[in-house]
Amino acid sequence: MKLNNYDIIRRPVITEKTMSDMADKKYTFVVDKHANKCQIKAAVEAVFDVKVENVNTININGKVKRVGVHVGKRADFKKAVVKLTEASKTIEFFEGM
Repeated sequence: MKLNNYDIIRRPVITEKTMSDMADKKYTFVVDKHANKCQIKAAVEAVFDVKVENVNTININGKVKRVGVHVGKRADFKKAVVKLTEASKTIEFFEGM
């Protein structure tokens, strides 16, 4: 299955920690579970027109939750922390946050 750039990058992760990491030019995204680091790097560079220094990925297992007697599980997902080079500009998508 061939993934395009917009299939690889699902959504940004907006938390206190990720907002403070943006000062160091680190951006966090939820990405496709089957995407590797090279594909994530190429997708971020193509979509946001920046240069990526490195990519770290984390596989997150979904939590088991209960509501009364019913037991369910949240979906598993993959998170990527992308560090931009010093020469590249910031991603404007996060500027309004």
